[in-house]
Amino acid sequence: MNAQIITIGDEILIGQIVDTNSAWIAKELNKIGICVSKTISIGDDASEIQQTITEALHSSNIVIITGGLGPTNDDITKNVLCRIFNSELVLNNCVLDNIKFLLKQRNIPLNENNRSQALVPDKAKVLNNSIGTAPGLMFEMNEKILFSLPGVPYEMKHIFSEHVLLLLQNKYHLLSNFHKTILTAGLPESVLSEKIQEWENSIPKTIKLAYLPSTGFIRLRLSKNNADKSDIETINFLVEKLKTIIPENIIATEDIRLEEVLGNLLKQNNKTISTAESCTGGKIASLITGIPGSSAYFKGSIIAYSNEIKVKELSVNPETLQIYGAVSEQTVIEMAENIRKKFNTDYSVAVSGIAGPDGGSEQKPVGTIWIAVSNTEKTITKNLLFPFDRITNIERTANTALLLLINYIRHGR
Repeated sequence: MNAQIITIGDEILIGQIVDTNSAWIAKELNKIGICVSKTISIGDDASEIQQTITEALHSSNIVIITGGLGPTNDDITKNVLCRIFNSELVLNNCVLDNIKFLLKQRNIPLNENNRSQALVPDKAKVLNNSIGTAPGLMFEMNEKILFSLPGVPYEMKHIFSEHVLLLLQNKYHLLSNFHKTILTAGLPESVLSEKIQEWENSIPKTIKLAYLPSTGFIRLRLSKNNADKSDIETINFLVEKLKTIIPENIIATEDIRLEEVLGNLLKQNNKTISTAESCTGGKIASLITGIPGSSAYFKGSIIAYSNEIKVKELSVNPETLQIYGAVSEQTVIEMAENIRKKFNTDYSVAVSGIAGPDGGSEQKPVGTIWIAVSNTEKTITKNLLFPFDRITNIERTANTALLLLINYIRHGR
C-alpha cells in the first residue's frame, strides 16, 4: 500500500514557512503500514494543482493534500477538486454551524469569506474540524482515496488523528511496519560505522539499517516492513547485541529526544535540576520544559547574559570575571554551583561561550564554549570549540549540555 503527500502553498516554495506536515503525515502513515512513495510541494496555481493531483491518483492508492482550504482568494484547492471529481460546491449546514460556533467563541463576526468555507464539494465526505473553520474532505474514485486537509499543522493533525487514520484502517487490511531506534552519542558517524561494522554485517537482508545524524548525536534505525513476531524478536536481539559493543555511547533504545531521556532519569531518581545560561539564552531550559510533566523536576533558570547579572543574580565573584573572563572554566563552575544552591536542586548545568558571529579573540575564538554540571558531591566541566554558525553553535551547546547531564546522572562522570 503506497501513498503520496502533496502540500500546497506559495509560502512553502519561497521558504516563508517550513513544510512540517509531510514529515508528520509520513511518520503516522508508516506506523500503520502505509509507505509514502513521494512528497511534493506546489504553489497556489490551479493548473499545477490539478495536474499534480491527477498524476498522484494515477500512481498511488492514497493521496493526502494539505493547504488551500482557507477563506482567502488564494485558497483554491476545493475548486480544483471539484473539476477533478466532477463535483460542485454546495452549502453544508453542519460545517456552517461549526464555523459560527468557533467564531462566536473567538468574538469574530461571520463574513462571506468565512461562510464560503461551508461550501464543500457534493461528492466529498466531510471530515469535521472541531478546532478550525476549514473542514477536511475525502473523495473515493476507482479504489483510490484522496484526503484534503487544512494546511495549519495543528488543525491538520487533529483531523488526521480523529478521522483519517480510522478511515484508512477500516478501508485497507494493513500490516504494521516495525522500527527500532537507538540514540547514540560521542562517536562521529565514520567512527561509529567502523566500530559496529561486524554487527551491521550480521543484520538479515530483510531488515534495513539507517544512520540518521543530527546535531551532536546519531540515531540508528532498524526497520522491517510488514513485520511479524519473529522479525520483532530479531530486531530486539540485534539491539541487545549492540549494547555490548558500544555500551557507553547508547543514550536510549527508543525514538526519544535527549530532554526526554534526561527528564525520565530525573523522575526515576526523584531528583531536581536548575540551569544557568549565558550564550544559549535559555535554550537548555526551553528544551527541558518542552516535555510535559517537567515541573516535577525542573525548578527554574537564570539567563545571565551580562557580567552584571552573573555577579548580581548568580553570585559569581567579580575577581573571577576580571581574571579569567566570562567564558572560562572558573566562571561556569561558579555559575553551576551557585544556581544549584540558590534554587536548592540536586543537579545544575551552566554554560558560557561565544556563539558568534563576532565577539571572539585569538585566545577565545568564536565557538568557544564552557559547560559545567554540578551536584552536591562534585562539579565537572567540558570545553568545546564549534566552527559553526550562531544558531548551530547554540543548538550543539544545548545538546552537549543535556548529554553531559545524562552521563553524569548515570555514571557520575
